[in-house]
Amino acid sequence: MTTTTTDTRPRSAWATYGRWWLLAPGSALYLLTVFVLAMVSLTVLITLLSTGGGLIVLVIGLPLIVLALVVARGFGIAYRWLLQVTGLPAIAEPTWNKDTSDREGFWLTLTRPIRNGHYWVYLVHGMIVSPIVSIATFTLTTVWLSVSLGGLTYWFWGSFLPRNDGNDWGQYVSAAMPWLLGGWTSWTVEVVLYLIAGVLFAITLPWAVGGFARLHHAIARGMLGRWPSDDLAAEVRAEAAARGAAVQAEDAALRRLERDIHDGPQQRLVRLQLDLAALERRAAAGDADAAVQLARESQVHAKAALDELRALSAGVAPPLLQDRGLAAALGAVAAGTALPVGVEVDPEVDTMVSPEIARTVYFVVAELLTNAVKHSGASAARLKASVRPAFGAQPAMLDVWVVDNGHGGADFRSGHGLEGLRDRVAGLRGVLVVDSAVGGPTTVGAHIPLSPVPA
Repeated sequence: MTTTTTDTRPRSAWATYGRWWLLAPGSALYLLTVFVLAMVSLTVLITLLSTGGGLIVLVIGLPLIVLALVVARGFGIAYRWLLQVTGLPAIAEPTWNKDTSDREGFWLTLTRPIRNGHYWVYLVHGMIVSPIVSIATFTLTTVWLSVSLGGLTYWFWGSFLPRNDGNDWGQYVSAAMPWLLGGWTSWTVEVVLYLIAGVLFAITLPWAVGGFARLHHAIARGMLGRWPSDDLAAEVRAEAAARGAAVQAEDAALRRLERDIHDGPQQRLVRLQLDLAALERRAAAGDADAAVQLARESQVHAKAALDELRALSAGVAPPLLQDRGLAAALGAVAAGTALPVGVEVDPEVDTMVSPEIARTVYFVVAELLTNAVKHSGASAARLKASVRPAFGAQPAMLDVWVVDNGHGGADFRSGHGLEGLRDRVAGLRGVLVVDSAVGGPTTVGAHIPLSPVPA
């Protein structure tokens, strides 16, 4: 074990140093190029902002300030795009339009950048921070590159310089340190000292340019990237969209339930009421045979109405789901489907899935299996439900798949069942995906985050 550890550490250190060298060309290119970009942004932004500020008393001053903010955003995007050559992680785009109000108008639209803090931070970055930092890093990068390349190659290009005119400074160094450089010629001293400086600067070059690039990246990440408020605002908008989708889905489901009750059990109960009234008349008239026949027909209608009510209630509040959990309820709905359904359900769904999600998942699976029976022409189906563990910032997910071997061709169409199911899943901030090529098979997957959904 000791030998292995000793061999691994040098390889790891060399690999790290090699990684710095691999990133060095891109970092050096960035540091030299961003200086030009910083000088251009400094000139343009100062011109626009000073002109707009000077004309603020006039109507044209405000649009010029807005233009300066928009141009600053453009320069900021250019900075972030240019950082890609360094090989450092990409910086996320901030939220530019935080105005969620429904108010519209010329002045509200014109002044929107003024009311967004990102524009002002981009202006400060492009007009103050980036020029200052770029001047410093450009100077240091130029020095590092010059000393590295110049020192390593001085033995060649130095021979073309004129001598005995003040350039042969090596003699003064040799005279100052006779105990070390005694007997050395001025040329030899110069070559050796330049070479030592070139080697030292060349060895540290990747760390220098890499560190400068990381400095720019850290500043850009803080000033040009997303803020925590952006993520919070996106979370709020996602919650609002999810609630809106849930409300629409529930409204559509209630209208569909009302229509199904009206077209199914209600009509049968009306027919049963008429049959019972006729049965009463037949019995009063002493027509026993007709009364028996009406009684039999009434039993058929009553049973049909009861079956339809059971089928409708299965998508609303199945008792089995509340009593034994989602796994048992999914197994029951699969067993009650009019075609063979293979079931593979992770037992963790009962402990990981909240009651709200469980009800929606049960309804979605029941509807998908009903669609497979009615519309797909399938002879078999497969149901799979599993919990995907949380990974980093990604919460745990519930993955539910329903696959049938039917003729395919299913898609999202307005007013159809899959559209309503997608809205139901979206109400839980999940997604419903459909893969159904013509000719089959059809695969429908619901992916729902298991983080708590605010009421």
